[in-house]
This record gives sequence, C-alpha cells and structure tokens, in this order.
Amino acid sequence: MTLPVNTIGLIAAFSTTTAFVPQLARVWRLKSARDISLYTFLLFSFGLAMWLIYGVLIHSVPVILSNSVTLALALAILVLKFRYE
Repeated sequence: MTLPVNTIGLIAAFSTTTAFVPQLARVWRLKSARDISLYTFLLFSFGLAMWLIYGVLIHSVPVILSNSVTLALALAILVLKFRYE
C-alpha cells in the first residue's frame, strides 16, 4: 500500500479509537456503567477481535493498531461495568 493510503487509515483509526476514551473516563469518574449496554459491548468487543484477526492475516498496520487499542478500551469499559454493578 502507498503511504497516503496508510496515512488515511491511521487517521481514521486514531479518530474512531480515541472516541472511546471519553466514555471510559466517564465510567471511571462516575464509578457507574449503568447506562452501558452489556450485550452491545460484548458484541462490539467480539467484532473488534475479529477485525484484529483479519488485520493480522492481511498484514494491515492501521487495522491491527486501531482494533488492538479499541478492543483494550472496550474491554476496560466491560471490566468496569462488571466491577461497578
């Protein structure tokens, strides 16, 4: 892939991944995840794991990086959901 294509992928990955940081911070700050849907985050985390595997199989750095970090953030939110409920 060319550099501009990977750059676009990395910018997109950064944007969608960092979108979860405010949610994680809010859950941590309020010590409540009551408004977080367990099933949505479980399914979302499964999807991220599948995207991560896909990224590894096609050797795509933007897909691997974004889904690794986003999966970690989503799992952190799930852990806090279980912890605070």
